[in-house]
Amino acid sequence: MPVATPEQYAEMLDKAKNNGFAYPAINVSSSSTINAVLQGLTEAGSDGIIQVTTGGADYFAGQSVKNRASGALAFAAFATEVAKNYPVTVALHTDHCPKDALDGFVLPLIEASEAEVRAGRNPIFQSHMWDGSAVPLGENLEIAKMLLPRMKAINSILEVEIGVVGGEEDGVSHDINANLYTTLDDVIGLVDALGLGDQGRYIAALTFGNVHGVYKPGNVKLRPDLLGEIQSGIQSKYGTDALPLDLVFHGGSGSTDEEIATAVANGVVKMNIDTDTQYAYSRAVADTVLKNYDGFFKIDGEVGNKKVYDPRSWGKIAEKGMAARVVDATRQLGSAGHSGS
Repeated sequence: MPVATPEQYAEMLDKAKNNGFAYPAINVSSSSTINAVLQGLTEAGSDGIIQVTTGGADYFAGQSVKNRASGALAFAAFATEVAKNYPVTVALHTDHCPKDALDGFVLPLIEASEAEVRAGRNPIFQSHMWDGSAVPLGENLEIAKMLLPRMKAINSILEVEIGVVGGEEDGVSHDINANLYTTLDDVIGLVDALGLGDQGRYIAALTFGNVHGVYKPGNVKLRPDLLGEIQSGIQSKYGTDALPLDLVFHGGSGSTDEEIATAVANGVVKMNIDTDTQYAYSRAVADTVLKNYDGFFKIDGEVGNKKVYDPRSWGKIAEKGMAARVVDATRQLGSAGHSGS
């Protein structure tokens, strides 16, 4: 199916919230990983979100080229075209944009979507993330307030991060310490600055001990119950319905099924997945190389086996491995079988 319209994306998020599940938001960096996500979502009967970071966009543009906005547009063009071949609906999102990347990443992409909307078409991306976790909360919210009206005008959704996700992803790095836990006061500041949807729709990545990358169980203390406490605090202060905020789960590698279920029950509608799908893709490649070593190399006058080293051969295996991890994610998050198609 075609990439989601803004209205369809909003309906997707509402459906997740109302039915107690979340969508996997899978980071990609190539046409092959895009195809793997679409294959996995289709196998699971799940809609989903495909997203690209600054580093992923750099890679799409070409490793010797410094034009991440161009890379992001190339990602969107490819995904928009090939998604038509699958019976699921996907939204396109840009992940983690810190302050020093705004001018070369999110702002040019918003401008590109503004041109599309003026021409009577849909925005290129259905949502963008502004990652203000490295700047003071006041500055974080001021930049969000600048971005939100422009996002509303193109009928797109803004993602903000309130708190700090530990670890490192594409050059955005934070220590693992007490700052990993968002407070109710932080979120009251968010609502006072951005409203509760009246100024434009946003989704919020609140932090409850999350860490990017890989960590062993027990090394990080996740508190998904904190999300429920914050939702209740906002409900009480502003007189809203239960679970007033649409939340995002970052840094979920190594999380237990129980932790994920608790986060989803407390309003998470989107969970980012990157490290686990990277591993699934590359693990399949490594397995293929090791099992077919002689076929990959021209050694001692031999010619190797073209059927083995042809990138399409091992690429299909890698896509299958990554697709299986996407299926697992949809089952953990409860989105499997919920495709709107």
